[in-house]
Amino acid sequence: MMNRRDMISNSLKGAALLGVMGLPKLACSTARAPYELPALGFSYDALEPHIDALTMEIHHSKHHQGYINNLNTALADSPLLGLPIDELMGRMNDVPESIRQTVINNGGGHANHAFFWSILAPASENRGTDSRFKPYMEEFERAAMSVFGSGWAWIVVNEEKDLDVMTTANQDSPLMVGKTPVLGLDVWEHAYYLQHQNMRVNYVKNFWNVVNWSAVEAHYEKAIK
Repeated sequence: MMNRRDMISNSLKGAALLGVMGLPKLACSTARAPYELPALGFSYDALEPHIDALTMEIHHSKHHQGYINNLNTALADSPLLGLPIDELMGRMNDVPESIRQTVINNGGGHANHAFFWSILAPASENRGTDSRFKPYMEEFERAAMSVFGSGWAWIVVNEEKDLDVMTTANQDSPLMVGKTPVLGLDVWEHAYYLQHQNMRVNYVKNFWNVVNWSAVEAHYEKAIK
């Protein structure tokens, strides 16, 4: 009759054999968590009167959350789920063609909005415009006004570590073409229509009052390293 020590020994051997045979090792899983909505660093009404509270609430809790939900669904069976979002947007060639456009639309929606929130702050907390970006501000405004339909205006660091102004359509990200955003403005109508209706120019002009220039500078310093 097998004693208790032999039973334990045989059980351990069996468990080791199952591991060799390739059965799942749940404790060693490398699965990543799905994407989550980032918290804002301020309340929904903190940017008033330049961006109204209702727009901020809908923009953050509905639009941004919707992109995240769709992205998690699209990548549910993919090892790409949970990659840092900036890395994911720079690896579109690794995304299966069958879901690539969905990932561009919703991954870009997540990446762009997460970045956008990071460069906003209440006007009372902002210092003056960083001198390195002043020469680009008028061009940036023109770019924001030039977007036909929905899209974004950007100041980016290019491959040569220089600053450029560019636009992207819909939720396309500068990261997809090797450029790193340091300042961005969402010019989809959902970002301004409740307050400014068809007057996008007023939204663009008001934007400068809530730019967190310390955050912009930090994005720039990181991008040029």
